[in-house]
Amino acid sequence: MMKRLRDGVKVDVLQKGGRREQKTLRYFDFDKPAENCFWVVNQLWIQGEIYKLRPDVIIYVNGIPLITIELKNSDVAVKNAYDDNLTRYRKQIPQLMYYNVVLVVSNGLKTLTGGTFAAWNFFKPWLHVDDESKRVDKKRIEEYGCSLEYFVRGLLGKAQLLDYLQNFVLIYNDNKKICAQNHQFLGVNRAIEHFKQVTSDNCPAEDKGKLGVFWHTQGSGKSFSMVFFARKLKRTFAGDYTFLVVTDREDLDEQIYKNFLHSGFMNPQYECRPKDSNELRKMLSTQNLSIVFTLIQKFRWQETSAYPLLSDRSNIIVMIDEAHRTQYRSLAENLRTGLPNAMFMAFTGTPLFGSKSLTNKWFGKTVSEYNFMQAVEDDATRPIVYKNHLPEMQQENTYFSKDFEAIIEQDNLTDEEVQKLEQQHATELEVLRRPERLKVVAQDIVSNFPCRGFLGKGMVISVDKFTCVQMYDFVQQYWNEEIAKLGRRTNTEPDAQKRQRLKTLHNWMKETEMAVIVSPEDGENEKFAKVGLDIATHRRKMEAVDENGRDIVDRFKDADDPLRIVFVCAMWLTGFDAPTVSTLYLDKPMNGHTLMQTIARANRVTEWTDLFGRTKTCGEVISYCNLYSALMKAIGTYGDSGDDNDGGTASAHGGEQEENNMMTLDHQYDLLKEAIDECSQWCKGFDVDLDAILNIDDTYQHISLFDDYANAIIGDQERKLQFRIYDNAISSLYDSCLPDIIRRKEEFRLAQVVHYLREIIDNNVDHGNLETARRHIRELLDESLLPKPIEANDSLGTYGNGGEEEPPKRPFVIRERYKDCDLSKVDLNKIRERYQEAPHKNLEFQDLAELLQAKVNQMVHQNSERRNFAERLQQILDSYNAGSQTSQQNMEDLIAFMGSLTEEQQRAQREGLTEQELEIYDILLKPKLSKADEVKVKKGARDLLRKLRENEAHLFPVHWFKDTQGKMRVLTFLNSNLDSFLPESYDTEIFNEKRQRIYTKLLMHGDSVRDLWARIGA
Repeated sequence: MMKRLRDGVKVDVLQKGGRREQKTLRYFDFDKPAENCFWVVNQLWIQGEIYKLRPDVIIYVNGIPLITIELKNSDVAVKNAYDDNLTRYRKQIPQLMYYNVVLVVSNGLKTLTGGTFAAWNFFKPWLHVDDESKRVDKKRIEEYGCSLEYFVRGLLGKAQLLDYLQNFVLIYNDNKKICAQNHQFLGVNRAIEHFKQVTSDNCPAEDKGKLGVFWHTQGSGKSFSMVFFARKLKRTFAGDYTFLVVTDREDLDEQIYKNFLHSGFMNPQYECRPKDSNELRKMLSTQNLSIVFTLIQKFRWQETSAYPLLSDRSNIIVMIDEAHRTQYRSLAENLRTGLPNAMFMAFTGTPLFGSKSLTNKWFGKTVSEYNFMQAVEDDATRPIVYKNHLPEMQQENTYFSKDFEAIIEQDNLTDEEVQKLEQQHATELEVLRRPERLKVVAQDIVSNFPCRGFLGKGMVISVDKFTCVQMYDFVQQYWNEEIAKLGRRTNTEPDAQKRQRLKTLHNWMKETEMAVIVSPEDGENEKFAKVGLDIATHRRKMEAVDENGRDIVDRFKDADDPLRIVFVCAMWLTGFDAPTVSTLYLDKPMNGHTLMQTIARANRVTEWTDLFGRTKTCGEVISYCNLYSALMKAIGTYGDSGDDNDGGTASAHGGEQEENNMMTLDHQYDLLKEAIDECSQWCKGFDVDLDAILNIDDTYQHISLFDDYANAIIGDQERKLQFRIYDNAISSLYDSCLPDIIRRKEEFRLAQVVHYLREIIDNNVDHGNLETARRHIRELLDESLLPKPIEANDSLGTYGNGGEEEPPKRPFVIRERYKDCDLSKVDLNKIRERYQEAPHKNLEFQDLAELLQAKVNQMVHQNSERRNFAERLQQILDSYNAGSQTSQQNMEDLIAFMGSLTEEQQRAQREGLTEQELEIYDILLKPKLSKADEVKVKKGARDLLRKLRENEAHLFPVHWFKDTQGKMRVLTFLNSNLDSFLPESYDTEIFNEKRQRIYTKLLMHGDSVRDLWARIGA
């Protein structure tokens, strides 16, 4: 459908004389945007096959719905618009989604856009109107709730919207829609504008052929930006252009080639990847291809003679990806010698040599900049947390020379490089290869990996191939030992909930696979055998293909595959995207662009949740080589533009800004403390003193105090929502510090207090079981961390209160929660009395409301005609949250509702029907029926269900609801049966309405309609 909307459709047009001529019918005039018809439609009802739904805003262009927008109040989480509305539209009114370009959700404070069927994690803000490099004024957005304004100004101009549809939506592999993000849309358009200038007649001679630098940080979709750029340029400018895509690594070349291929830029049979240098020169000199992909290494040439002219065409566009040092050496000179009139453009996240002046000299000005910091702020990538785990036996100031780092950056070393490495850098190698040291690092990896906050995949980066295999062996050894320890701990754990969690983790560890990933080389078996290592087993795994045709790359990229840890030294550190990678264990000296490329492996966004339901909020870099200085220098050079910086120390402007998004563990601790302090101060505003919980040493008082605080917080809906926001922020920060924070747990006990209080507020804690409550409180506060007795000579006295006597203990009350029960056996007067005596009336109201909510959900599931009960309960809860009447009145309303719900629960029995028969009876009833007609309808409802069950095989074969004839067969059956017993007072309109409602109910069940009969009874 997107292709049709963009390119039009071929139709036969009748010409004079009866002749037919095929022409293209276009849905939009892309050249003259103002000539199209634009409509913004509010609250339009759309009938799906089952449901009738009403999106908030739909934007139509020439009658075609291109944008759907769902709006929420500022006090409602914007994700609710996705969960409650957009997901329903996708399922229930798919005809709207056929034409959709992007979906939008907004609550004023946040506005996010995403593809029609994108997961929530891929909905991103659109806050840059015309310049992707500008900082967003987030204070203004928070103050005025105006985020939607930025989106409207940035994308909903007539020209912008049609440009987006035509040039910035890809259909990937014919089954996946990829929509450009804000920075890609603006960046590519700025590059296109620069192309116009460079190719114009009045372009200065020194700028000819320089298409500029497209500087977008790693993980921000740069390779797809190349596709967007090439597609728009071909569509916009006349000329037989050839795109030459140049990289310096095979994995990058493969990735970019696939992105162009699967986006439909060329077909699979198109020969555009030369096998060697000779074929490359032949392609460029004799063929006029639309696109060619090559490695820069294929421009090698004997140094004794000049590189030959390949083509003097001026319409060759060379796009160099990840342009760094190789682009300045002889290979790059050969490239430019062979193509003297070509135009050159650099796509990079790490500008060449870290020097803007040198970059501009070769490629021209920076046409688009989207740096590390901006990507994190826009949720295009995840922030990185740096943790230094320097082995104790290694001196902190261990020095690794730049020459040493340059050599080990490569994967396959020449014999000369190996000899140089062993002779000139023996000391440095000895430090990194020392077995005792590697064992310490391996033990740290094993203790860290299962105890992180988000259990994503991990990469262990070692100094060379041999060390990769050694590290694999050590980690395997300690991993198996840890599995055994965890098994024993699981078996002896007394708490059932904790035991289940340990068992889940134990199974996860047993399932986890690991693999060594290094490039092959001649004679590798003998080389590894000389140092007592086996590479053959690892090579077989690297080259294996499973029964589904998946290789090692596919397996590691699959979030659910048990291959969770890989050991690498150079492979997979650039151009490799596995979004669930969340932790890098760096045991290899690095600097500059290589370091920036490597850490980007952990900054990708993913929708996947781990086995405990946690999402990826950040990536981790755990360094065993103390790379902090190198990292800050790299970020200052490559992470932000700042001032021109030729590779010296990080600029004050760039480095300081970037450090906020490349955080050290200490920085994370500071943020966590700030969040806890802010939450604590906020709570004190309504007499909730969280510190008081830490200052008493009595479990019973703890339980009572928690209930007091929970009661105070849930009494106000906005207060309750704000507390949840604080807890979410604190929990996320706490998880990002795991497991390191365990050593400093005493400093962050309030984080656990906040979360436990949240559990009580959400009714996830049962204080009716006293022993369970006591154990949980003790574990929460950690008995070893409770205030210790102060010595007798302490001038402050026993409680540190200046010698005053011990304050009286708080009264302790066990709060029993309502349990699921038969409402007919509940004494409403007892409920009323219990509420009057309850010390925590808000908690009491919430407990009863949650019981009734669960009961209503259960009863509505049995009989959809009870929806009015759900609406009545919601009205009571809305009144309670709004504070429009007293708590006593709200409770009386809830008790009265409970009485009516009790009567409804008993109605099926009174009517002599099953629950399923009652639902059909309720559907068929109409007002003002005589008693005789009621009896007739009741009997008919019972007979109808029986006949449906008896004719199941005929009426409901597999996928009956997808077949037009099958659906018609069911409708005919209902028509005939209803006509046989419905009274004469049912006119045609009422008859059709009743038939349609029963048909819709069957349709909703789909193939599971058969399960309905099992619940019907006799």
